[in-house]
Amino acid sequence: MEKAKANAFVALKELVAIANNKSETPDYGDKHGKKAKNGWYRYDVRFGIPVYNQEGELERYNVFRARMLVRCEENEQLYLYDLVQIKKETSAPL
Repeated sequence: MEKAKANAFVALKELVAIANNKSETPDYGDKHGKKAKNGWYRYDVRFGIPVYNQEGELERYNVFRARMLVRCEENEQLYLYDLVQIKKETSAPL
């Protein structure tokens, strides 16, 4: 899943644009101090990584779901902290 995370960060702007299902979490116990004074936001994201055959032609996409963890600093700035709970989607062929 680390490879999926690394490839997802390349398209970070797009991930932020399509993120949904926002939830907010406080900074419990002031664990992160000013760095997350206004808590954390979590978003659901979905992204695909292309898989190519030996001839360099697109064969398929591996599709993943993840939670995007964003911290909200004292000055209301948002910073991407991590992509967590990355799961590859599986589906049966039609």
